[in-house]
Amino acid sequence: MTTAPPERDGHEAVVTLDRREGPYGEVVLRQRGRDFEIIANGCFLMDTADGRSERLLIQAALDELDRTGCPAERPSVLIGGLGVGFSLAYAAAEPRWGRIAVVERETAIIDWHRAGPLGAFSDGALDDERVEVLHTDLLEYLAAADGERYDALCLDIDNGPDWTVTESNDGLYGADGLAVLWHRLRSGGVLAVWSAQPSRAFEEALRAVGFTDVVTHEIPVARGVPDVVHLARRAD
Repeated sequence: MTTAPPERDGHEAVVTLDRREGPYGEVVLRQRGRDFEIIANGCFLMDTADGRSERLLIQAALDELDRTGCPAERPSVLIGGLGVGFSLAYAAAEPRWGRIAVVERETAIIDWHRAGPLGAFSDGALDDERVEVLHTDLLEYLAAADGERYDALCLDIDNGPDWTVTESNDGLYGADGLAVLWHRLRSGGVLAVWSAQPSRAFEEALRAVGFTDVVTHEIPVARGVPDVVHLARRAD
C-alpha cells in the first residue's frame, strides 16, 4: 500500500493511501483526518464517519424476519458490497444469523480489510466461521442458474437505485434485476437496499415485480437529503 503526500480540502489534510486500477475502473482509499474514504472512478462512495444507515440495513432485515416469522431458526443473509465493513461487522455481531455471505468484486477493498486500515471497521468479521467472502460481481453471482437462496438480501451497491457509479450496476435496480433478487430469496425472505436518497420510483418498481410490505426508513445526515434503507418482502 502506497501513501501519497497529503492534500488540503478545507481545513483537513486528505491522504491517498492506495490507488488501484481494476476491471471496473479506479478505486482509491483515502484518509481524511481520522476517517477513511473509498472513491470509485472519481466518485465518493462511502466513508467511516457514520455507519448508522449501513447497520440499519442489517437490523431492518432481521426485524422484518422476526415480524413475519422466518421459518429458519438461524436465517441466512447475503450482503452485497463489503464497503468499509459496517454492515458485515454488525451482522457478525448478531448470533441469530446463520450463514453470512458478503459479495465484493473489488480486490482492493478486500485487501484493505484483510491487511489494511479498514480491518478495524469490519472488526474481525472476515474470520467468523459463519462468514464467506465471495470475490465476484454481484450481478453475475445472482444470475447463476443454480444459485443459493437466502432469507435476507442486504444490498449496499454504489449510491443506490438512482445514482450508480458503475454503469453495469444499473441493471441491478431495474425490473430484470429485481426479479432476480426476488427469486434469490426464500419464501418470506426480505430485501433491504441502502440508498443515498429516497426513491418513490424504486418503491414502485419493487411492487411491480411482486415484492410486498415495501417501506422506506430514513436516516438523517449532517447535510442534504437523508440516507435511506428500502425494505421489501417476498410474500409467497
